[in-house]
Amino acid sequence: MTLESNQPPVAGESVRDEIRTFVFARFPMAKSRQIGDADSLLDSGIVDSLGILDIVTHLEEKFAVEIGDDDLNPENFDSIDVLSAFVDRKRA
Repeated sequence: MTLESNQPPVAGESVRDEIRTFVFARFPMAKSRQIGDADSLLDSGIVDSLGILDIVTHLEEKFAVEIGDDDLNPENFDSIDVLSAFVDRKRA
């Protein structure tokens, strides 16, 4: 699967929608378990430390944000809602 990089979300597609699409495509267990936007990706075991690295790479490429070592904590990667808010803060 090839991911498009440095592409803004399609008109009408929010940051949250783009992150949800990526999570469901990259981590099929999220879709099969019908994970909601507020559900923990970490506590459910859907995303592990390697998965976080995949998410970091995607967020940096898709949203042109820089994620530093200080940002790599579970509080920023727990759910789709948390990831969306994290990206919004990084873009501000």
